[in-house]
Amino acid sequence: MSLDAPAEDARIARILTEVKTIALVGWSPKPDRPSHRVAAYLVRRGYRVIPVNPGQAGLDSGLGEVVRASLAEVGPVDMVDIFRRSEHVPPVVEAALASGAKVIWMQLGIENAEAAAKAGAAGMEVVMNRCPAIEIPRLGL
Repeated sequence: MSLDAPAEDARIARILTEVKTIALVGWSPKPDRPSHRVAAYLVRRGYRVIPVNPGQAGLDSGLGEVVRASLAEVGPVDMVDIFRRSEHVPPVVEAALASGAKVIWMQLGIENAEAAAKAGAAGMEVVMNRCPAIEIPRLGL
């Protein structure tokens, strides 16, 4: 069952208002990459963003956080923002479930119905194919 547009907008606005700590999986140190720009935007908006990228682990992200290799190293977060291809989402959701995150957010172009169903069945909020850096100004947050 999908929500109508106003109800979905209200749900996304609630999520983005309640969330304070975000693990951003697939963060890139390259300033021209969307994951880097979105992370920086979210930090400017007052969120704590913890970058996750095994190839960059230990690097100072410039976001006030050191890059972590995995969600298991991050500790509790409110939301896991995924910048990985759709086929790589299921293990991220598994790790998010183990971490106790409340929200799974899949970026623009990223959808995985099976992983979303598993997260939803476990009580997590799920957002697919959207970007918080677009939704925040669109919803006037």
